[in-house]
Amino acid sequence: MTDFQEQQPQPYYPPRPPYDPTTPITTEPGTTIWPSGGHVPPPPVEPPVAVAAAPAPGARRRARRGVGLMAAVAIAAAAIGGGTATLVQQLTADTPATASSAVNGTTVSASSKGTVAGVAAAVSPAIVEISASSNAGQSTGSGVIITSDGEIVTNNHVISGASSVSVRLSDGKTYRAAVVGTDPDKDLALIKLQGASGLRKATLGDSSKVRVGEEVVAIGSPEGLTGTVTSGIVSALDRDVTVAKDDDGGQDRQQQYDPRQGWPFEFGGQQFNGDTGSSKTTYKAIQTDASLNPGNSGGALINMNGEIIGINSAMYSPSSSSGSTAGSVGLGFAIPIDTVKADLDSLRAGGDN
Repeated sequence: MTDFQEQQPQPYYPPRPPYDPTTPITTEPGTTIWPSGGHVPPPPVEPPVAVAAAPAPGARRRARRGVGLMAAVAIAAAAIGGGTATLVQQLTADTPATASSAVNGTTVSASSKGTVAGVAAAVSPAIVEISASSNAGQSTGSGVIITSDGEIVTNNHVISGASSVSVRLSDGKTYRAAVVGTDPDKDLALIKLQGASGLRKATLGDSSKVRVGEEVVAIGSPEGLTGTVTSGIVSALDRDVTVAKDDDGGQDRQQQYDPRQGWPFEFGGQQFNGDTGSSKTTYKAIQTDASLNPGNSGGALINMNGEIIGINSAMYSPSSSSGSTAGSVGLGFAIPIDTVKADLDSLRAGGDN
């Protein structure tokens, strides 16, 4: 007997396709078999949701700085004008500005209109120093040139009783002057330079348009300091100021007048700078805190357009017990220029002379 092991039948394996680990085998819709084996269902399809990533703290700080920069540039553009507005448009546009769209630089106006320096430069040549000599001595005041041939408006008390009047211009030239007319009731006088021509004249404004709080400039010759410029504001309008009329020709008044104190006047029922006497007049005045001192009388009170709005006429300079003055305390008064303009024809005709 022969050992014989019966051979068992072997299972049949159909041939496999070539192995490719990167190619899936699709059997039916929705089922994919990868060569590595396993059934992987397709992931559910959901609509994408946009999630904004939270900016880093540094990015937030940079963003805030960027917004602040844009705001600052926008404010500057509103103040400066078109050139900077173009810059804002370029900074905020989606596309960067090209080199051909250059920003025009802004220019600062060379005009000094509206400044104290500008007013002083424009008006100072029309303001003069007046020296009046009389039997009582010599007094100094100021005046305003209103015509190119030398008509000058000043206060009556500056030239009242004078036997001779000389005028010094801002350029140092000196002229003799004759009194044309006076109006003691308004404390105004008109004098005329002898042999003058081509002078710089002042522009007379409109005192009815003056408002409390407006900035003003005063020019005159306090204490003989020709062409002194001070500034301040209009403190009040229509103040009742009383001064001596000098109906007697000014001789007695000039003897009582102390030029170091200023011309005597009354305000609010009180007397300042001495006795106003029995013959006096009252007018409506512009009050200012611009520094006025003895010698400013007859000078100009000027608005910021360079127009004369008043003729400085009275100021309070308190005296100490020793008799010396303390200087301006910001209490000064000017005759409105509308009063002057209304009186010019009368003054040119001789006034009360």
